[in-house]
Amino acid sequence: MLRGLAAVVGQAAITAVVNTGDDLVLHGLCVSPDIDTVTYTLAGASNDETGWGIAGESWTVMEALNPFNHASGPDRANLTWFNLGDRDLATHLFRTGRLAAGATLSEVTAEVAHRFGVVAQLLPMTDSPVGTRVTVEVGDHVRPLGGLGARSGQAGPSTEEPGGTGLVEIGFQEYFVGLRHGVDVKNVRFEGIELARPAPGVIEAIETAEVVVICPSNPIVSIGPVMAVPGIAEAVAARRDDAVAVSPIIAGKALKGPADRMLATLGHEVSVVGVARLWAPFAAALVIDEADSDLAGEVEAQGMRCIVAPTVMSGPTEAANLARTVLGANARC
Repeated sequence: MLRGLAAVVGQAAITAVVNTGDDLVLHGLCVSPDIDTVTYTLAGASNDETGWGIAGESWTVMEALNPFNHASGPDRANLTWFNLGDRDLATHLFRTGRLAAGATLSEVTAEVAHRFGVVAQLLPMTDSPVGTRVTVEVGDHVRPLGGLGARSGQAGPSTEEPGGTGLVEIGFQEYFVGLRHGVDVKNVRFEGIELARPAPGVIEAIETAEVVVICPSNPIVSIGPVMAVPGIAEAVAARRDDAVAVSPIIAGKALKGPADRMLATLGHEVSVVGVARLWAPFAAALVIDEADSDLAGEVEAQGMRCIVAPTVMSGPTEAANLARTVLGANARC
């Protein structure tokens, strides 16, 4: 979506407020997966085959780390469950050093973006540590990794009895990467969100934007943490007439990732109508795919204008066309 918008209006016109609930501390390094993905994508450096990391990556460090897996027996953590490429590691090394020196995440994000030649303004949702925590059911077929959570570096809890079953709360990346989001999510919470404040520039960007775009990301764990930062949801709601959302659900399914399953297990309707119910307080218009055109009336019954258009961004042309549709849905653009 960002790539499409950049193709239409140029990066300089874009401010992206990015989720940091996925952030984690790994091998002592501060990793910000969503910020890095947005940075690498706008820089034209992203690995489009994996959907994460840098194109043309090498894996020397991970390969050297592999022999240390389970070095102290079978219960020792898998050290390479979260792959970090060599060039990607340079970003994390830089970020960790700057944060340790007292810089804010906003400042570091701007410095990394500049190094990669990104002109768009990239803002973390907050400079405070916030960790997305998910509750899943574990058993003999699914064991938690004890992965690390948010920037505070807390360890994910494990079951009380080895080999037992039950509900356990783990860090988002442990669920998403370590368990390959293959288990049902029973609950989601954002640790530290009560103390978080919007990063500098976030509220101003929302208040002054010509159009506020809620991108077609997972409503629960990608957009949800951003909206949960005190003050951000209120700022977006105040701009409702100039806000446009794009549905991440097409014909009852997510194109990739666990958004559809997560919506279902958390009690939401897995359809564009369910998406409309979530975003109606914040956006006056919802863009849905042609596959859901028969549901346009039900979307509008939720109080949103419904725009039907091709929303599958299979390439740069399709992304740019969708961006034009999104911008055209706002009377001021």
